[in-house]
Amino acid sequence: QVQLVESGGGLVQAGGSLRLSCAASGSIFSTNIMGWYRQAPGKQREFVAAITGGGITNYADAVKGRFTISRDNAKSTVYLQMNSLKPEDTAVYYCNAVRWSLNRWVPSGSWGQGTQVTVSS
Repeated sequence: QVQLVESGGGLVQAGGSLRLSCAASGSIFSTNIMGWYRQAPGKQREFVAAITGGGITNYADAVKGRFTISRDNAKSTVYLQMNSLKPEDTAVYYCNAVRWSLNRWVPSGSWGQGTQVTVSS
């Protein structure tokens, strides 16, 4: 089981940038595919980005070209660099281990507390 702690959220104006971090404890971080999700008020949690242990990435269409996921296996940390932020990016952001199943990414671990990102217009 991997325990996760997200950080780096905050309030930013539209067009600005933030970098989120997710520190993982527990075993086999380096062999897990890791992902970021987000949940806006009144909406379901949605997939944002994923990265394999070898650095292959995948993004939701809504963030492609603006967000970059990366990881440091030595530090057991996954990052989400968010540029050109929009008000619709406002949400609580979570990381988790993920797996590909039935043509979609599925979270496979326990959720952390998340980190709030608020983008003002």
